[in-house]
Amino acid sequence: MSEFFSRSEVLLGEKAMHELQNKRVILFGVGGVGSWCAEALVRTGLKHLTIVDGDVVQESNVNRQLPATRETIGQPKVEALKARLLTINPEAEITAIHDFYHAENENLKSQISNFQFVIDAIDSVNDKTDLILCATRARVKIFSSMGAALRFDPTQVTTGELMSIKGDALAKAVRARMKKLDLHPYKKVRCVYSTEQAQRCEARGSLMQVTAVFGCTLASMVIEDIRKNG
Repeated sequence: MSEFFSRSEVLLGEKAMHELQNKRVILFGVGGVGSWCAEALVRTGLKHLTIVDGDVVQESNVNRQLPATRETIGQPKVEALKARLLTINPEAEITAIHDFYHAENENLKSQISNFQFVIDAIDSVNDKTDLILCATRARVKIFSSMGAALRFDPTQVTTGELMSIKGDALAKAVRARMKKLDLHPYKKVRCVYSTEQAQRCEARGSLMQVTAVFGCTLASMVIEDIRKNG
């Protein structure tokens, strides 16, 4: 194992680090949550990561999104993030897909079964719901982010099962969408969410100290699953 990851190996062990080198992870959404998740995974030792997002970097992203700087404004987010991740580990295999996930995107949906883990950091209720259902239908482990916007306190970020989360409007909306479609996940879906009540604002404000904790928690969920289950 490279010296770059020696501190990870001290805690995770040789077997888990070997698994990290071989697992294939696909991450949908590389904004305020997903971008930090990607970096945490690659810094820990993950080698095969596919990142999917159809957005470009905007000025309003700079306050919270990892690849967003004044130099990257206008660039596809996935390309800006890929460039950064390769400066951390040039040997990593980072695939950047500049596209949006949605129910009609059969090209993306057909790829999900090629991965051991799906990470959902999408904002859209309909697309998030479809991705969760698609991943569980394919029997691929999925970890999902609920609402990180309109919150101040990173100490209230926690994890839970989608069907049991309380006080999160996004989780409630996803469950309502599933009920409307009369569809349910094939298995329990672990999520990161906040117990903090969302603030009332005219716009959807977000802070890095919250979104980054969401992202790092998602990465931790994947890494811990690999450590425990291989």
